[in-house]
Amino acid sequence: MSLRSASLACVAAAVAFTAPALAQTYPNQSITVIVPYAPGGNTDVVGRIVAEPMSSILGQKLVIENVAGAGGTTGSQRAARATPDGYTLLVGQMGTHAASVGIYQNLGYDPVKDFEHIGQLSDTPIGILVRKNFPATDLKTFIQMVKAAPDKFNNGHGGVGATSHVSCILFTSLIGARSPMVAYRGSGPAFNDLLSGQYDFLCDQIPHTVAHVKAGSVRMLAIATPERSDALPDVPTTIEAGLPAFQASGWNALFAPRGVPAPIVATLNAALRKALDDPATKNRLESIGAVLPRAENRTPDGLRKFVASEIEKWAPIMKAANVDAPR
Repeated sequence: MSLRSASLACVAAAVAFTAPALAQTYPNQSITVIVPYAPGGNTDVVGRIVAEPMSSILGQKLVIENVAGAGGTTGSQRAARATPDGYTLLVGQMGTHAASVGIYQNLGYDPVKDFEHIGQLSDTPIGILVRKNFPATDLKTFIQMVKAAPDKFNNGHGGVGATSHVSCILFTSLIGARSPMVAYRGSGPAFNDLLSGQYDFLCDQIPHTVAHVKAGSVRMLAIATPERSDALPDVPTTIEAGLPAFQASGWNALFAPRGVPAPIVATLNAALRKALDDPATKNRLESIGAVLPRAENRTPDGLRKFVASEIEKWAPIMKAANVDAPR
């Protein structure tokens, strides 16, 4: 055996020996969970809901750190490059881990290869929202107005590549119209400006909007799912509202940097699955319109396959739309 081969063998043996020991003591300090958007948006809300029971299960605090910028890719890059010791995690989603592949030529990370996949947190249906005093009160009239005056009505979103951006790209392409787009550093700030009437409409995941829709502070014209949401039973589906082709759902999932030892990934996955099985957590997610993920997507291997399938779905749509990546 050569000296180099012997050295590599020693390293492999050391890793194999220390990984179980790491899992036995993990975690012994707080865990940073990067949310790659500003506070208040869907990814932030869902991440905080699930982090709370996971903290109790693991016996260490999961601390949310909001790192906004470039449609969520700034925070995602930071997570991908973090030390792979299990103490830096990421709440990624459809924008950061699927649509971004079709937008950025130099994304800075590979959503499949550069992360350990822990498990999906939720599915998040997309709603079409307008400011409360918008003249259209139904989707059909809204579409007619947008098509008749394509430069008049502004469309806000949480940054290029964010779910709110990607969803409206799909929506406006289906109705054959484009509107001026206003970018924010996350869906939270974007939604706040919709509430105050600073622009006209938003396509976004519904969990962080439910309370405001119920209060009448903003109007949701339709939800892009086959069935109505129990959280907003009075909001029609896009099928009922006359645009059946617009079916879209975002999602959130937990990731770690590539290289985190398998026993630690298994520990995190077990804590995540236990948190999602907790009745209180389940009720909190469903009350805001989030949908609990399928059993297979709650596993590392299932999530990895799901992310790959989402890239195949969304990347071509973004490439066809010729979306300019922010510089």
